[in-house]
Amino acid sequence: MNNNILREITPLTKSDCFTIFTRTKSGFDFPLHSHEELELNFIMNAKGARRIVGDHIDEIDDLELVLVGSNLPHVWQTHKCTSKKIREITIQFHKDLLDEKFLMRNQLAFIRKMLGLSAKGILFSKETTKQIYPRLSLLSQKQGFDSVLELLSILHDLSVSRNMHTLSDSSFNGARLSYNSRRIQKVADYMGQNFHKNITLNEVAKLVNMTEVSFSRFYKHRCGVSFIDSLLELRLGHSARMLIDTSQSIAEVAYACGFNNISNFNRLFKKKKGCTPTEFRENYTNPNRIFV
Repeated sequence: MNNNILREITPLTKSDCFTIFTRTKSGFDFPLHSHEELELNFIMNAKGARRIVGDHIDEIDDLELVLVGSNLPHVWQTHKCTSKKIREITIQFHKDLLDEKFLMRNQLAFIRKMLGLSAKGILFSKETTKQIYPRLSLLSQKQGFDSVLELLSILHDLSVSRNMHTLSDSSFNGARLSYNSRRIQKVADYMGQNFHKNITLNEVAKLVNMTEVSFSRFYKHRCGVSFIDSLLELRLGHSARMLIDTSQSIAEVAYACGFNNISNFNRLFKKKKGCTPTEFRENYTNPNRIFV
């Protein structure tokens, strides 16, 4: 892990299911960090603050709710926020709060999928956030078994909510996503091992004994994005990790992650991440700097 990312030891004990913090403050001062526990973070009245989750950096609005997966680096920074009454509710819970075998039951399918996606960080819609906020506020007042039931109910309602979207690239945090298709899993594993090389649609189609056209349709139907877009996300995730963890030049990082054109790498990185590779690296090494 990069020296700029603090490893936090949370106050959640092994004897408790979760812990909750409710606070009103005038700014964010906790550094970029990660921890084993999953974290559900609600923030209100912090328009203009900056959120970093994995390799995703964005300026936030006045209301948001984010689920951060285990060991995923994250931080909220004051940035351009001028509010002196920032409302924050943070819930941290063990990654094994729900046993793996229990999660495989049909009734837990949506929660299982959501917890899997949390490896990339999940931003919930503003409508969902508004609906969940009153329940988060009351959760700290509940005790014992009732509090656990309410947390599970909140997690379920979030898991079936609409318009949630993931933030970071899975490859940034080394997450291995599971697919319900052996062919897609085989392709994903192949990409993970060979992303730094030239990978063609033809070779991955042959890998699973399909024609290029059939494979393209099959992949898009199963994954929701094209094979080319998945490969690009994988390469950008690895490049973001290298920008943080190494002192290699931008060109060296680009070529090590399968990009054979530095200009194209810079253009695609900025389009996906909202900043250039140089600015991205600077955000981690000098988090107080503001790019306009």
